[in-house]
Amino acid sequence: MSTAPTPGRPKAARAPSGGSEPRAAGSVGALAFWPYPRWIAHRGAGKLAPENTLAAFRLGAEHGYRMFECDVKLSRDGVPFLLHDATLARTTNAAQVLGPDASPTGGDHAWAALARLDAGGWHSRRYAGEPLPTLENIAHFCLANGYLLNIEIKPTPGQEDATGRVVGEHAARLWRGQAQGPLLSSFQPEALAGARATAPHLPRALLLDTLSEGWFDTTRELGCVAIVCHHALWDAPLVQRVHAQGWRALSYTVNDEWAAQRLIAQGTDGIITDRVDLFSPVAR
Repeated sequence: MSTAPTPGRPKAARAPSGGSEPRAAGSVGALAFWPYPRWIAHRGAGKLAPENTLAAFRLGAEHGYRMFECDVKLSRDGVPFLLHDATLARTTNAAQVLGPDASPTGGDHAWAALARLDAGGWHSRRYAGEPLPTLENIAHFCLANGYLLNIEIKPTPGQEDATGRVVGEHAARLWRGQAQGPLLSSFQPEALAGARATAPHLPRALLLDTLSEGWFDTTRELGCVAIVCHHALWDAPLVQRVHAQGWRALSYTVNDEWAAQRLIAQGTDGIITDRVDLFSPVAR
């Protein structure tokens, strides 16, 4: 997901009214009970810690967050791990560790090589040495602490179906027997179709950065329970249209209070934010 510029850090404030309580079943259209809180920490803790690391999840939890969003792709040997970009350059020291001639693409490397990388030093010295986590690492952390997770399936280009299938398979295994599994989302319909094939019982959401032609039919065909839009796309008629289908309306990446208040007033159901220091949700 793209992220809006982060302003200077203000004093932390309670989240705008709307909190994290779900609507009662049937209060809007055919909406069923929604088990997820309104506030979701983007990549763990936004920009306050190295994204998509356990350190970021711990920091987000310290700010009161009980649900997190992360990006998951596959290593060359099929291990689901956390990384947003297709390449390793921005958030790891891959060039130093793997050598200047190594492929910059994360999915081109076996997990044994990826596990050697520093995924924290780029952010600050405080986090130097923080490793890339696997999906299994993150699942254990969330399950041990009662946290919820939104897994964005972020395939290496050309690996959409395979990534969706493997992520779905791992998520189904890791959350087996749990009261609530993760929400699986993706910009790539092929990835969501793959996840449906291996984990049909886990909820799915289509990510949109524009209201491209066919988005409505794609959402319905994939059996999604939610739409996750760039926050500027939502208006009251669109929220009503989505709710009329029994789907939920979520937004990324919301970093300003005025934007959050607008989305709450429109009746949307979830807000993904970097600003875990600004929005302090009520824990559920």
